[in-house]
Amino acid sequence: MSEIGFSNLTWDQVIMLDRVLDEVIPIHGRGNFPTLEVKPRYIIHVVKHQLIEQGIVVKDTRLNGSTASYILQSHNGISYKDLDVNFGVELSSDQEFQVVKDAVLGCLLDFLPKGVKKEKITLRTMKEVYVQKMVKICNKHDRWSLISLLNNTGKNVELKFVNSLKRQFEFSVDSFQILLDPMLDFYSDKNAKLTQESYPVVVAESKYGDFQEAMTHLQYKLISTRNPEEIRGGGLLKYSNLLVRDFKPAREAEIKILERYMCSRFFIDFPDIAEQQKKIESYLHNHFIGEEKSKYEYLMTLHGVVNESAVCLMHHERRQTLDMITFMALKVLGEQNILPSTNNVICFYQPSPYIAFEGGYPYYYVTSGPPPIFFQPCHPLHFYMPNGIV
Repeated sequence: MSEIGFSNLTWDQVIMLDRVLDEVIPIHGRGNFPTLEVKPRYIIHVVKHQLIEQGIVVKDTRLNGSTASYILQSHNGISYKDLDVNFGVELSSDQEFQVVKDAVLGCLLDFLPKGVKKEKITLRTMKEVYVQKMVKICNKHDRWSLISLLNNTGKNVELKFVNSLKRQFEFSVDSFQILLDPMLDFYSDKNAKLTQESYPVVVAESKYGDFQEAMTHLQYKLISTRNPEEIRGGGLLKYSNLLVRDFKPAREAEIKILERYMCSRFFIDFPDIAEQQKKIESYLHNHFIGEEKSKYEYLMTLHGVVNESAVCLMHHERRQTLDMITFMALKVLGEQNILPSTNNVICFYQPSPYIAFEGGYPYYYVTSGPPPIFFQPCHPLHFYMPNGIV
């Protein structure tokens, strides 16, 4: 295709796509329920077919996010965790949202092993056992739902049903979507064989706008985005993740401005310190499974970005957020049993009991080893004498 935002997959990329779609992914069940062994190509086909049977208009199916990036540039060390599949559908009413949910849960029943008495299992049970999370968004610009299937290793199958979605990417390197319908049609022909002389024309699109520019960013690990203030959370957590994975800003001159927009949107969406911590913890859980040693570096990278670019916050608000991130980093080190030795730590000891510090204890910090840790308790500590004199 000649449009600037599109490109056809090469033979090597089609082969990689086929491998991803044909890989068995376990969907783990809670309790005593069995694990479902599912190939993406089958569950996508079954869900699409069931939606059409239920009268839902399905415009297309797409593979997007890190999985699409992996297929386009797998030799560059790009990896993926979740398998993100978008179904372009028409969801004009709440009833259609319910139809979609019931259709997906009903399809999961078909993947239960032989011998399981399916007639005694309700859709509600399937939801409680095999679904990691469900999201439904309905507002002026966005109308979509998400069903994420449970995988204990973090490789979740995420099925998103999109009627409308204003912002479909965070950065250029995750802006790719691969249209799957030609591959699904190819699989439905039992006589078809995937060869270099005979393979379907599969189209990829970059929602960033310029496909070749986005591919260049992916190839050379460059960070670029547009209007980060439109992204929920500003893309701040993803940006810090890219930095940890050795991505570099495509344009150094503008990155500090973009960082400020990222921070502003993040703190608009998550103004409370508890919300911020919950969001960061969720991001670590979903994106660093099996990469425990990278969590500390990620948190300290995030700490640096917030420290330099969160100009939207009052001084005490920024200090509070930075202390929270520092505490999380220390907790990560403790969980890995790699807390700095006392040779690398300068501590100021507890003062005499008749002295009260309104601002908490003085700082302690790491003087060598990993990136420096600075920490100060957020809450004032008071010490009282037996006679009541403070």
